[in-house]
Amino acid sequence: MWRRWPLRWLLCCGCCSWQDEAMTVKSPRLAAFETLYKIQQESAYSNLSLDHLPVANGQERAFATALVRGVLERQITLDALVDKFTTGRLKPKVRVLLRMGAYQALYMDKVPVPAAVNETVELAKTVGQGYYGRMINAVLRQIAADPDLPDTPMLRYSVPQPLLAMWQKTYGADATAAFLPYINGRAPLFLVPNPLFVTPGQLQEMLANEGVQARLLPEKVLTVDDGFDVERSAAFQKGYFHVQDLSCYLACAALQVRPGLTVLDVCAAPGGKSFTLAEQMNNTGRLIACDLHPHRVELIRSGARRLHLDCIESRVQDATLHSRDLPAADAILCDVPCSGFGILRRKPEIRYKELDSIKDLPALQLSILQTAATYLKPGGRLVYSTCTLHKKENEKVVSAFLDRHSAFFLTAECTRFPCEQGSDGFYYAALERQA
Repeated sequence: MWRRWPLRWLLCCGCCSWQDEAMTVKSPRLAAFETLYKIQQESAYSNLSLDHLPVANGQERAFATALVRGVLERQITLDALVDKFTTGRLKPKVRVLLRMGAYQALYMDKVPVPAAVNETVELAKTVGQGYYGRMINAVLRQIAADPDLPDTPMLRYSVPQPLLAMWQKTYGADATAAFLPYINGRAPLFLVPNPLFVTPGQLQEMLANEGVQARLLPEKVLTVDDGFDVERSAAFQKGYFHVQDLSCYLACAALQVRPGLTVLDVCAAPGGKSFTLAEQMNNTGRLIACDLHPHRVELIRSGARRLHLDCIESRVQDATLHSRDLPAADAILCDVPCSGFGILRRKPEIRYKELDSIKDLPALQLSILQTAATYLKPGGRLVYSTCTLHKKENEKVVSAFLDRHSAFFLTAECTRFPCEQGSDGFYYAALERQA
């Protein structure tokens, strides 16, 4: 019996952790406030925090989630509007309240401006900021009446200037302008059919019978709107598909696995990449899926059970350390921890990282790549991948590896931007070892 994990855990690509806390049911706005304040003060992960919203029902959860995600996505724009009508330094809780009120007034069509203002003033009282109620009222009404700001990419898309400048320098102004409109909003869901049970067309028909309209892509995966409740789907519960972004799916395809091979997935959790590879292997051969954290390894095991993928072996393993227990492999997937600048729609707070805070990532990524390469058989194939748009973590890591390892050569390289079929920003490089 597969264990039911929150879908966001199954899509998470970073080393996230969460501790359950006893929850008291709260109003959706209060739940959203507490989540936003925790993210601001403790650098909490939005995707995990949203799984634990202490609200009464699905409708309230949807409202609180939309509010949290929207404020995070539009934070720079919202702050510019707040600063336009305030002076001096605001208390952190007051700024969060003003962001929430402004977002409701400007971006949530079903919330009238008076309701956005009044509800925020009442919320201020609830969270101990009632003293600022009159100021909050006045500022929000001014924002609603005069929301104009300079029309710059930073303010239009709420992207920090250092990140924007890095993208423009790296990929060019035109390419950056093309994908910026796609870094906000909800990403579509991509569904990978399990060929052990269904064809893509059969899965499409099953979902239609569930009332879900899915579109079949040339890559033989399906796409549906983000509102689809995956875990309630009978087809999902039976193991007929798993969720995986299209860009990640294409990186798995670049490994070119086939039935009977020995394959390593060295940074495997939460398991989507391993599932795709095992299905491409027709559930034969041996696929060893590794991750550093035991609770994330359990995600892999749970998903493999649901999908009836017997060829997957999951184990706890530090990808930077060589293990004598791992066999020589015909193919290796090395999807390393990264800054995540390609998945801002899934984790909108990532954009606010200081670029200096990720300066040590390339060294870690190179270490993982070098360790993974020690397992590859002569003539074997290795795919290095990230879900970020940052050449220091992508092309430069691969180049540094090739400079040090003459037995390997590059056979394919791809950068995908969020404007391509609605998928995540992603990078992968296929390497081969001389026979």
